[in-house]
Amino acid sequence: MAILTNIVAAEEHEIAAIGESLHPVDEWSGIEMRDVDTTRITTLHCLLTGDLFDDAIIQYEPVYVSPVEGALVLRIADEMMARLVELDDEPLELVAAELAATEDFESEDWDEEEVIAMLYELGELARRAESEGQELFVWMHPLRT
Repeated sequence: MAILTNIVAAEEHEIAAIGESLHPVDEWSGIEMRDVDTTRITTLHCLLTGDLFDDAIIQYEPVYVSPVEGALVLRIADEMMARLVELDDEPLELVAAELAATEDFESEDWDEEEVIAMLYELGELARRAESEGQELFVWMHPLRT
């Protein structure tokens, strides 16, 4: 099943509004991607922090599930947010190469350039969120095909 993913910078009290939004990047600063799911978010977390997958995935339980739209919202863990804020060009390219080589990204034919672009945008968004005292939230909505 295809998934539409929006990662947005927002305040904690806006979680329900993000979950009920039809397109959060229209209402909050953020980026849009397809097929970035909990497993891919957790895989990125592990590459950035060195945490084990089974330990990290616990941090990515939904913080909101929309009863109407079927969307769910995850909060980006503080450790991952901190690593995204510090990520600059050289480490970004190394992380992108590792991420593109993981089974989760390779199976969907993500190439390294796409992963670099995604990480660059995530880093920019994380820095913006940090400067505004916000957090990053991941909104995922299944697409009916």
